[in-house]
Order: sequence, then C-alpha cells, then structure tokens
Amino acid sequence: MIHRSAMLPRRGFLAGAAAGSLAVGLPGPSSAKAPLATSQAPYYYRLKLGDAQGTIVSDGTLPLGDPKTNFTGLAPAEMERQLTDNFLPLDNAVLEQNILILTTGDRTVLFDTGMGSLKTFGPSTGKLLATMKQAGIDPKDIDAVVMSHAHIDHCGGCMADDGSRNFPNAQYYISQADFDYWTDDSKAPAAMKVFYDTAKKNLLPNRDRMVFFKDGQEFLPGIQAIAAPGHTVGHTIFMITSGKESLAYIGDLTHHPVLLMEKPLTEFAYDTDPKQAAQSRVRLLTTLATNRIPILAYHFAWPGIGHVARQGEGFRYHPQAMKMEL
Repeated sequence: MIHRSAMLPRRGFLAGAAAGSLAVGLPGPSSAKAPLATSQAPYYYRLKLGDAQGTIVSDGTLPLGDPKTNFTGLAPAEMERQLTDNFLPLDNAVLEQNILILTTGDRTVLFDTGMGSLKTFGPSTGKLLATMKQAGIDPKDIDAVVMSHAHIDHCGGCMADDGSRNFPNAQYYISQADFDYWTDDSKAPAAMKVFYDTAKKNLLPNRDRMVFFKDGQEFLPGIQAIAAPGHTVGHTIFMITSGKESLAYIGDLTHHPVLLMEKPLTEFAYDTDPKQAAQSRVRLLTTLATNRIPILAYHFAWPGIGHVARQGEGFRYHPQAMKMEL
C-alpha cells in the first residue's frame, strides 16, 4: 500500500519536474555532441502472410484539415470528445497512405498507387516510388496493380507526368463501375474536377491492360474482391489469403480509426453516397470483427495493421505491434 503522504499531487509533480530539468541543465541543440537528425527511418515495413510476404510502403501523410469539415453527423462536442479521449488533435485530421505490395511465388501485386505528383493535400504525399526504392522493390517488377477505387489518392500514381507508366509491366485491376464513373466527364461536379482529371490521366492510358473484377471473385490467386460501395460507386476491399492466414485490405472502408468507428454511421465528406458508405462500413466491419480477421487500413496510423472489435454501438481499432523479425 502507498501511504497518502507519498503521493505527489499532479501540480506539485509538474512543478518538481520543471525544477529538476532546470537543475540538470539539459544541453541545447548548439551544445549537443551528436548532430540532430533531419529525417526519419525508411518508410517501409515487412510482414509474413502464410507463404507470401507483404511490404507496406507509404505515399506519405495526407492532412485533411479541420475534422468538422470532413466528418459530418457528429455534434461538435461529441467530435471533440472522441478526439480528445484518443489524444488526437482537434484542428487537423492527418491520414496515412499505407500501400501493400504482396510478393508470392510467382507474382508481385501492388494495392493502390497513392497521389502521384498531385499536391492537392499538401507537399507530404507522392512518396510511393521513393519508399519502394527504400524497400528494394523495382517498379518494373510489379506484375499487377489492384485498385480499391479511383480516387486521386488511390489511382494517382499509375502514370508519370511525362505520360510513361510507373509500372510498365503491370496489368491493372479495378471495378468497372468505378472506371466508368470516374472517366466520364458528364458525371463530374465542378468541386470534384481534379478527381476526374486524375482518373482519366491514370486509368485511360491503361484501358487495354485493365481487368474488371466482380464482387466475390478471386481474380488473382488468393485475392478476392468484396464490394463495399458508397465511398465510391465501385469501392472494393480485398480478402487476401495465403496458406492458413488471411488479411483484409480495407481501402477506404473507414478513413479514421476513431471518428468513423465509435459511431460508424458518421459520414465522410468525400463519399459519393455517404449513407450507403456507412451501411457498407457497419456490415463489413461487423464481419471482420466477428471473424477476428486482421486488417490493413489504408489511412490509419502507420503501418495500418491491426484488428477491429465491437465496442458499444460501434467499433474499436486495435493496432498490431510491429514485428521487427521476419
């Protein structure tokens, strides 16, 4: 038992800590013996999946700005509570872009391609080719590019600005509903013009290499398409199976590990049909939670691997610890 006299009040603790730090006299940057680093570690992470190997590479962080303009249907006080309870900032919802490269015995499959050269959300995106290089993966070795949907942060890296293919030996896979919708100018509202322009730039030059998967189809060995419409008309997630292990690559089923999970009927500003997206989210997260299937979430904190579990009226995301030995 700890005696009450031994317990230090929080205010006293903080004051004592401050005084202690002054007494120690920590060196400032100018007096440090080792120079301060200016970059982080390489932006890739490997994992085993049955007989296959996955490498998660990043296209960089994607800051959306004020959560209140991007996530709707929550009272401001409720949104602030959720963010504060989870130690997240109130002024900027920053997403990751976790791109999976799956290497099997006979093929290498890339899931989604990031933003390309677009800086619509700021300068921190467009890192895919650089992080692939860090991971020792040559874009020429990609056999298949699988896209969850045709939004700018998922199809934007198929083509270089000079018109060449970033993945010259790949076949491309997407739902026909998304291909048709995002390459049709007649469907383009002015606010989404950059989305349509980006889809046309990246998808149309690859039309002769395009394969349209169908809901429930195992269109590549061990990779099954599961329709999850609403975010876009043809948004799809993928169940990946190798040996006795499975992983669900959930694309944009949920963009945020809290705001679209605790109350999953919350809506997202970039959804084509927000209410349909919410229903897809609840239905599929329920299946993933019930069956305890691990997920890779494209936009969750790096590297985006974990599980979802039921909690109250919604869900909770449990990130998986990184394993540094293969």
